[in-house]
Amino acid sequence: MAPSPPPAIASAPAAGHTALLIIDMISCWDFPDADKLLPGALSVAGPIAALKARCTRAGVPTIYVNDNRGRWRSDFPRLVALSLAAGGAGAEITSALLPAETDYFVLKPKQSAFFATPLDLLLAYLKAKRLIVTGVASDQCIWATVADAGMRDLDAIAPRDCVASQTPERNERFLRQAEEALLIHTTPGPRIRLPAKR
Repeated sequence: MAPSPPPAIASAPAAGHTALLIIDMISCWDFPDADKLLPGALSVAGPIAALKARCTRAGVPTIYVNDNRGRWRSDFPRLVALSLAAGGAGAEITSALLPAETDYFVLKPKQSAFFATPLDLLLAYLKAKRLIVTGVASDQCIWATVADAGMRDLDAIAPRDCVASQTPERNERFLRQAEEALLIHTTPGPRIRLPAKR
C-alpha cells in the first residue's frame, strides 16, 4: 500500500488573494516594556477579533505571527495555553483571538514577519497578494512587516483600529508615516472591503 501524501502547506487559496496577519497578540506579556504595550494590545483585541470573524466568513485565511523569543523550540499551541493560564489582560486577549484549527501560524526571530520565516512560502501557496496587518507594536513589528511586504510587491493595509504601540502618540506617528512614507492604507477594520461571503 502506497504511503499517504504529505498534507498540503495550505488547504485552499485565499479568497480575494487576501490574508489577515495577527502579529504578536498571543503572549504571556513577560518581556521588557510589556506593561506599556499591554493596554494598547487590549484595546485593539476586540476590533481584530471582529475583523477576523469577517475574514473567516469571507474565506480570508488568518495567519498568527509571533516572536519565538529567541527559542527555536517554541511551540505556538503551547504559547496559547501558557497565555491563557497566566490570566489577566493577556489571557483576555488570547481568549478574544483564540486560533481556530483552520488558522495558520508562523514564528519569527526578529521584528518583520518575513525575516527568516516561511511566510513567503505560505503566502505563495495561499496565492495571497494582499495583506491586512494587525497587532503590535505598530511602530516596530507592524512597520517592519508592511515595509517588507512592499519590497515583495504585496499590497498591505494596517487598519488604524487594529494596531497599537506603547503609547497613543507613537501609534499615531506610525499611522501618519505609513500613509505618507509607505503609502499604506490605514482604513479601519469595518470599512475594509473583503471578498463576497462564501
